[in-house]
Amino acid sequence: MKGHREFHQGARTGWLRAAVLGANDGLISTSSLMLGVSAAQLEPGAVLMSGAAGLVGGALSMAAGEYVSVSAQADSERADLARERAEHAASPEAELNELTGIYVSRGLSPGLAAQVARELTEHDALSAHARDELGITEQSRARPLVAAAASATAFASGACPPLLLAMLVPVAVWTQTIFGAALLLLMGLGALAARLGHAPPLRAAVRVGFWGVVAMCVTFGIGRLLGGNL
Repeated sequence: MKGHREFHQGARTGWLRAAVLGANDGLISTSSLMLGVSAAQLEPGAVLMSGAAGLVGGALSMAAGEYVSVSAQADSERADLARERAEHAASPEAELNELTGIYVSRGLSPGLAAQVARELTEHDALSAHARDELGITEQSRARPLVAAAASATAFASGACPPLLLAMLVPVAVWTQTIFGAALLLLMGLGALAARLGHAPPLRAAVRVGFWGVVAMCVTFGIGRLLGGNL
């Protein structure tokens, strides 16, 4: 019999939301940084360099943080699997009873639960316990390098728009252009994240937009203040 495969959007929602939030971080931090440096009345080249440095530094920082975090999760998973393997080698009957109990608690009759547990144990005991006792599946396994690359890519994708806009528009309208574009993109990302989480998009868009405005205005004000005293 051919394997049954279906596409479920819910399986992708988690990483999609993470990607949107990473792009949001890249957009707001890079836009705020460039507006602050621009407000300090430094040379245009300095503003572009600050944006490029913010993109690279932020992406690498996000990647490093995600790698460390997910590596700790991977270490924990490996330790759990090693302990489960040792327990099965020492007390296979107890592990079989434990698996049976899990299936009974999920609604199977004791007889059917025992049959399912026995057949799954004969097929692959460790995989059965990893999935049904520990909640570890092949799809959910921690992958540090993949997580780090995804985090860096998401941040960089959000950081690119303000930097590209500064390269394309006249210096005289940098502030208005970066501020306006960042606000629109932030609200769009907020609405998208809310839609992925089945929350009201408008409320999320306004909330993200508000805090984006706060971040950019505060950074702009600090840049203007410090720039005038340098």
